[in-house]
Amino acid sequence: MNIKDTPWFESKPLLEHPKYFVFEDKYPVTKGHLLFVPKEDTELHIRECFLAAYEYGLDLFKKEYCDGFNVGQNVGQAAGQTVMYPHVHMIPRTDGDCADPRGGVRGVIPEKQKY
Repeated sequence: MNIKDTPWFESKPLLEHPKYFVFEDKYPVTKGHLLFVPKEDTELHIRECFLAAYEYGLDLFKKEYCDGFNVGQNVGQAAGQTVMYPHVHMIPRTDGDCADPRGGVRGVIPEKQKY
């Protein structure tokens, strides 16, 4: 899949970097849920997206705009990927946004989240 064939390419990015775009998630999990989408499907561009998503989340956290954040990527249908072009999610979290956040990303398999 080419980036021009993705659903994000239909909307205006919030930010354009030389190696990636930043878009609002069409179906946000929380307020401020963003997608970091590499301009090219290369390891270098995907790494830049992870780093940028992490740094952005950390900046929000340090400025106390959120109480925490998740950064992640679904790779392959078995992992829940629906748009088959690489992209990184940055999801701001706030205290109380779910009943029990312990286990975080382990919640992709609900019975394994709590340990």
